[in-house]
Amino acid sequence: MPVWDTSPTMVWITAPDANTLVLSSSEPTTAILESRFDEATCGGPAAGRKYTSFMDGELQTERLRLRRWNDGDREPFAELNADPIVMEFFTATLSRTESDAFVDRIEGDFDSHGFGLWAVELKSSGEFIGYVGLWNPTFEAHFTPAVEVGWRIAKRFWGSGLATEAARSAIDDGFDRLRFEEIVSFTSGINVRSRRVMEKLGMTHDPDDDFEHPSVAPGDPLRPHVLYRLQRFDRHM
Repeated sequence: MPVWDTSPTMVWITAPDANTLVLSSSEPTTAILESRFDEATCGGPAAGRKYTSFMDGELQTERLRLRRWNDGDREPFAELNADPIVMEFFTATLSRTESDAFVDRIEGDFDSHGFGLWAVELKSSGEFIGYVGLWNPTFEAHFTPAVEVGWRIAKRFWGSGLATEAARSAIDDGFDRLRFEEIVSFTSGINVRSRRVMEKLGMTHDPDDDFEHPSVAPGDPLRPHVLYRLQRFDRHM
């Protein structure tokens, strides 16, 4: 059972069957939340779902907190962006200046659109591990305009399902709170790790959707990209 904030707030609870409860109250609501959450889950944690709550402008899962960025995130984020292993399927690593500018742009998107790439931290330690969230692609392709789910996680946190857990939370938020009809994800065709995450999220790939990324030079092996899609009412998470 998640730990609920009992201050006045609006709470979004996504249950294993993808139904969403929306509770708003001016009084402490812990007992109501626990009762309705149990009723909605129809099986509870045994269903295998990492539950997502949206409170006070951030997302929380079993292990993770997805929140807005702060200045303390900039140094570890720059280290992540300078890691050639993390950036293997991007055309270049980022300098500290470029990394900081990326954070500024992310925060600007939150202010402008109400969603973006969340800074992700471990609830157990508060350690920053990278970003996961929703983003509007800035290039033109046959599927744009679109909303993309994306992630970038420091290498030492790979292999424990954290990217998938956080991405599920971001997708839940996109469909249930923001009411998007479709969320996509894309990567270089040779990026097996990211494609595996997309498949774990229940996203589907149609080879007819594959495209050449216009921001990657012709002839670069990273240019051919695959596109994965997930519809709001077709998700299987």
